[in-house]
Amino acid sequence: MRRLAAEGPNLLPGSAPKSTWAIVQGVLTEPMFLMLLAAGGIYLALGDRAEALFLLGFVFVVIGITLVQERKTQRALESLRDLSAPRALVLRDGQEQRIAGRDVVRGDILVLHEGDRIAADAQLLGGQLEVDESLLTGEAVPVAKLPAAQDAQASASMGAPAASAGPPQARPAPLGGSAAHEVASVGALFASTVVTRGVGLAEVRATAAHTAVGRIGADLAATTEPPSVLQQRSRTLVRRLGAGALVLASAQVLLGWWWNDRPLLESLLSGIALAMAILPEEIPVILIVFLALGAWRISRQKVLTRRITAVEALGAITVLAVDKTGTLTVNRMAVAGLATAHAQFTPEGADELPEEFHRLAEFAMLATPGDPFDPMEKAIQHFGHQWLAGTEHVHDGREPEFEYALSGEILAMTRVFASSEPAQHLLATKGAPEAVADLCHLDAARQGAIRQQVEAMAERGLRVLGVARGRWSGAPAAPGATPAWPQSQHDFDFEFLGLVALADLPRAEVPAALAECRRAGVRVVMMTGDHPATARAIARAVGLSERPDIVTGAELEALDDAALRQRLQHVDLCARLKPQHKLRLVQLLRESGEVVAMTGDGVNDAPALKAADVGIAMGERGTDVAREASALVLLDDSFARIVAAIRQGRRIDDNIRKAVRFVFAVHIPIIALALVPTLLHWPVLLLPVHIVLLELLIDPACSIVFEAEPEDPDLMERPPRPAADSPFAAAPLLHAVLQGLGMAAVLLAGQAWLVAQGWSEEQGRAVVFSTLVLGVMLLILANRDLSRPAWHGVTDRNPWLWRMAAAMALLLVAVLGLPWLRQVMGLALPGVGELAAGAGMLAACVVWLELVRRFRIH
Repeated sequence: MRRLAAEGPNLLPGSAPKSTWAIVQGVLTEPMFLMLLAAGGIYLALGDRAEALFLLGFVFVVIGITLVQERKTQRALESLRDLSAPRALVLRDGQEQRIAGRDVVRGDILVLHEGDRIAADAQLLGGQLEVDESLLTGEAVPVAKLPAAQDAQASASMGAPAASAGPPQARPAPLGGSAAHEVASVGALFASTVVTRGVGLAEVRATAAHTAVGRIGADLAATTEPPSVLQQRSRTLVRRLGAGALVLASAQVLLGWWWNDRPLLESLLSGIALAMAILPEEIPVILIVFLALGAWRISRQKVLTRRITAVEALGAITVLAVDKTGTLTVNRMAVAGLATAHAQFTPEGADELPEEFHRLAEFAMLATPGDPFDPMEKAIQHFGHQWLAGTEHVHDGREPEFEYALSGEILAMTRVFASSEPAQHLLATKGAPEAVADLCHLDAARQGAIRQQVEAMAERGLRVLGVARGRWSGAPAAPGATPAWPQSQHDFDFEFLGLVALADLPRAEVPAALAECRRAGVRVVMMTGDHPATARAIARAVGLSERPDIVTGAELEALDDAALRQRLQHVDLCARLKPQHKLRLVQLLRESGEVVAMTGDGVNDAPALKAADVGIAMGERGTDVAREASALVLLDDSFARIVAAIRQGRRIDDNIRKAVRFVFAVHIPIIALALVPTLLHWPVLLLPVHIVLLELLIDPACSIVFEAEPEDPDLMERPPRPAADSPFAAAPLLHAVLQGLGMAAVLLAGQAWLVAQGWSEEQGRAVVFSTLVLGVMLLILANRDLSRPAWHGVTDRNPWLWRMAAAMALLLVAVLGLPWLRQVMGLALPGVGELAAGAGMLAACVVWLELVRRFRIH
């Protein structure tokens, strides 16, 4: 802790949170702010000091509102960054601890596994790694790393070193068939690079800006997320409307000056009012606030959003491609049985392990690392220590000389140990039963018998591994040198020992979540590396699919894209898949027009996660590489969390659409009341002071009231929205425009009647402005739920709705009741006649909004 306090957190140079002054500077350059300043200056030129001070005072109100919105959004994003910060596994006080990457200090011992992103510059102490350093060098080929003391020996022998003198868990075997046979570099490790293979221990030598990546500069450390499709479309729309506002405002000034014989400065005021009315400055605010706060809300469902743009894609997901282990199941493995050619053993109810199974359990343990990370391997070690305790079959601390890792070509791993006999090596192998049987070169009859055993176990939902042993007499090696290991596991002779069955029970919440997916029109496809029968049994247990068909990796390779695309229309289960198979399936589903969410946890899953519309990494068992390739991270790996995220995504999408509809609807009458009086030679109805007050109501309605809207009751009972569907499309905007045009017509017709009755300019403006303020509340209610009349939403739960109504009431009371403010606004105190006229207009607006709702375009 002292070192952390003295040297600071392990954070790379990056973008600091936006300062208050930076936010204020942003407000000062906004078009709305510049128009406020211009209007205030014109009022001063006209000698209307009260109006000028009122407008310029609102400048500070606007700055205050913007600061509150920015801070709220920034806090949400910072909380997400804290959750998504890199993690590190360190040895402190002899215990492994998982800590935030920012808390790593010089002298810490890092425990590194495949898929980890290295938290700081470090020196490898034990083990052997291959590291992707392309971030620093641009070279895509992983670099082999050895402890410095072993580097000279590796360079001389071109082979793998003997085990280091470090702690046992830091001494994995060299990696066969890889760059480990090349000359390995000194064990210098660099922050932000990725371990692609191996396990090791490393001592931290530099952190933060003192690392190699930190010295490169902030440009490398700070990344800027590109705008989403929705944000790009909104910016295009706002730019076009801004250009239109400039043209119409200029025309308004010229018409008022030349045609209506108004003074130039008054014409400029009406032109500025029109430009302020047209410009939908709320749209960017809606997207920024809704997506950021939406990601924060999703994080409360234990789903971390790493890319904010993924939030808008959640509402359009049509296919969920999920792994079985840990997502549909609890990921707590236990050995459920052993099987040899002639006998079977079930732990439940047994007192001891029969002698004939000792060899099988022994070699299953030898084929498994002593400190495994994988749940299946943990279960094997636990089973062995429980049932073989006190026998000669437990070999704790025995380290292999060489290891052949599981690969896409051979779904099995082999560990090579020294034996008591000179030049003899002992082999322990485990993996997919068919792969292990193939390594043993069994005859067809024996393979058939094993296949029947596997299918019987898999149909019970058990995951099955084959175990084999072997001996190898290597060519004599020079003293101190390492034998020339064969290139492939196929070069050995193995004896098939039997099968290990492991159980991983389905999560209790999965059946209900799957049923919810079906109701919501989201298809769930299981993509697993397990045996087909295991996949089918788990699918049956959780209710994933009633279709019995299943496609395997081998079948997939035999089909071309067209045939596979056709097959996928009738299959929900894919088994015995390799990572490249998952990538191909995701790409084909997307090419078929599906919006795909994909789960993954390993280094090899990263391409498929990136290819999916929404990549979802496992937070508990996922690698750093998978997390960084994904858009979402499940903090507890549960499938139900994905469904909860989809629900939240749909809610956010709905609320964005409601807010956008409201913005366009409310701007139409404001535009009409600013433009039409000039065309009809009426007195000016709306001036900048009026529009500023209206904006103070519209902004919170968008960013607070609609953001807090609860989800619709039928949210998960309807199909996903089309991927190309946009809240800025013609149909939803037409609905909003019709709402606004009707209200504008009612207000203008009311003003025409008031003028015909000989009412004064101030009386008419008071009635129209008051009705427009109340009309804002009407539009909020009308756009909350288009399936029912606006007044039905009065009793709905939204904590901000009635606060908004109270704010509107207070605003009207202040504007109409305070004499100085009433004079600034150019209004008259309303009497009974004015109140009756306003009530009539408001009733007509309610009728119009209900007609538009009933005959709306879907």
